[in-house]
Amino acid sequence: MIEKAKNARNKVTGRVASMAPRQMVHTANRLLISRHRMELNPADVQPARDYIRAFWHRLERFHPKDDESLLGLPKPYLVPSYEEGAGFDYNELYYWDSFFMVQGMLGERQNPELVQGILEDLLSLYRRFKIIPNGSRTFLMGRSQPPFLTTFIYDVYNAYELDKTWLKDAIDVAKQEYKTVWMGQKKPNERLVYKGLSRYYDINYLHDLAEAESGWDMTPRFGRHALNYLPVDLNALLYKYEVDFERTARLFDDQDEAAQWQQAAQSRKEVMDKLMWDRTRGLYYDYNYVKEKRGGVSSLAAFFPLWAGMVTESEAAYLVKSLRRFENRGGLATTDALPLGQYVPGSMPVQWAFPNGWAPLHYIVVEGLLRYGYHEDAKRIAMKWLKTNLDWFNQHGVFLEKYNVVNPDRPPQKGVYPSQTGFGWTNAIFERFCQQFIDRES
Repeated sequence: MIEKAKNARNKVTGRVASMAPRQMVHTANRLLISRHRMELNPADVQPARDYIRAFWHRLERFHPKDDESLLGLPKPYLVPSYEEGAGFDYNELYYWDSFFMVQGMLGERQNPELVQGILEDLLSLYRRFKIIPNGSRTFLMGRSQPPFLTTFIYDVYNAYELDKTWLKDAIDVAKQEYKTVWMGQKKPNERLVYKGLSRYYDINYLHDLAEAESGWDMTPRFGRHALNYLPVDLNALLYKYEVDFERTARLFDDQDEAAQWQQAAQSRKEVMDKLMWDRTRGLYYDYNYVKEKRGGVSSLAAFFPLWAGMVTESEAAYLVKSLRRFENRGGLATTDALPLGQYVPGSMPVQWAFPNGWAPLHYIVVEGLLRYGYHEDAKRIAMKWLKTNLDWFNQHGVFLEKYNVVNPDRPPQKGVYPSQTGFGWTNAIFERFCQQFIDRES
């Protein structure tokens, strides 16, 4: 499959090499323009999808017993990436990576045992440790990751038509996680800190490790002071928990409990709108509760409320208009283009920032747009992202964890960790967008 892509590319290269210089430039430009303007069809993406389908087994692990720092889990799971001979390797499960990696499997009900097993592993971690840690390592126990548990539960419940008894048991674990971890007010979970809103945290009370809990390690959003911020994405996720708890209560005809969760969600929305919503700029911003002011970094975290369904139609329209801050040739940049030197004080590299784009953030934005009826905007962004991924795959034979969406032919900006290839959540969102915008519309 990869050889086919290389052979096709070599044929084009051979033809171009035989041309006169002026003709060569004209033809190269024409090829570039046509590549970025084309509408993808199933045949265009099939080699990449075949690669992805064959790659999953390389990411699958099964460790039922504790082994030194690696925690035992009852079911097989997926790790974020694998590359032969790479010094930076994974054998542990990660919380939010796991949620995104199954998204491409839900649409066609692929691998039900694996998908349900990954969710069971997350639930088992909470039952055992009273937290779903950043990853299934003893040294990652001091923090969690962005909480997608209730959405994961409902994705599995709906995709595989499970019974209500299973749903109740799983949601009960999520309720405990919500109360103990995300609404905790003292060590080891001092997250609920200001007017009913929560922050990212780490038991060591270090800003950079709290930033790691956000999954955005590192980012200019918090200015290396993550403990001082109420993040818009985290609190939108907790709003989604409250809505899902209300939904579950109504399924079991408990109207009193449903009303309580409805009120909790409404209260959170009102406080977030007051502290975080900037109508002039048409975006939500993280709130520095220590300084009692909004942060100044525009980021795709602002679209988590759209995904969670907590914005009004008017707010949604403002958010859609603000997409132009982030939209580039290759997709959505994680933040808008801040002047050099305004990212993070000190020497810490930031990879969750302009010019990089990430698969999970494209998923959040696209799903939010679809939820509010902005199908054409969702499709445009999804197709840009698919083309960026596909062009890199056709040229290099791999998928990346992140991409340079401003100049898609160039490598992404490096972060604290080595750049990864063959990446699970990139593969999954590529497959999901193919299902949504190519398969269903062909």
